[in-house]
Amino acid sequence: MPTENSADPPRQTIYPVRILVGPLAASHLYREDNIVYSSNGESMGTYQYQRWAEPPTVMIQDLIFRTLRSSGRYRSVHSLRSSMRGEYLLHGHLYDFKEIAGSSMVGRVAMAMELRDTNSGETVWTHSYNHDEPVAGKDIHAVVDALNRNVQRAAAEFASSLDQYFAAHPLAPAPAQ
Repeated sequence: MPTENSADPPRQTIYPVRILVGPLAASHLYREDNIVYSSNGESMGTYQYQRWAEPPTVMIQDLIFRTLRSSGRYRSVHSLRSSMRGEYLLHGHLYDFKEIAGSSMVGRVAMAMELRDTNSGETVWTHSYNHDEPVAGKDIHAVVDALNRNVQRAAAEFASSLDQYFAAHPLAPAPAQ
C-alpha cells in the first residue's frame, strides 16, 4: 500500500461543477478582426492591413475556455454552443483590446466576467480585469505580443478567482432521489 510522501505534490481539488463558457459581448470594433489602436485614448482607428486571425471576442473566449478546461479543476467545461448542460454559465464583456500610443506604447485589455447559476439565474461571481501591458518595440508585432501577454494574464487571473470562489462556496450535494 503506497504511503504519502511529503515530497509528493498536494492533490488538486476538482470542483463537482459543469461550466458553460458563453460569448463575450463587445463593441463592433472587437467583434471584427481589425487590430484597434488609439492615441492617448482620444482618437481610435483600425489598421488597414494588419488583422487578427479571428475577432478578439472569439479568441479571448476560446482562451478562457481552454484555460479552464486544461486546469482540470472542474468536472467539465464546455462551450455554450455545445449541447451540454451545466450548473454555471460564464460570460462577459470586452471593453478594450487595443494599442495605445503616446509617450510610451501599451496594449490595453479591459474586460469583466460573470458566473451565473443556471438553475436560479443569479449572478454568483464577477471579476473585472483592466491592465496596460508595456509594448517592447515600435512595430505591430510588439503590440500583438503585448496584447497576447495581457490576455494570457487576464485568463489566468479569472481562473484563479474562480478557483477561490468555488473553494469558498462548495456546491451542495444533490438531494437523494
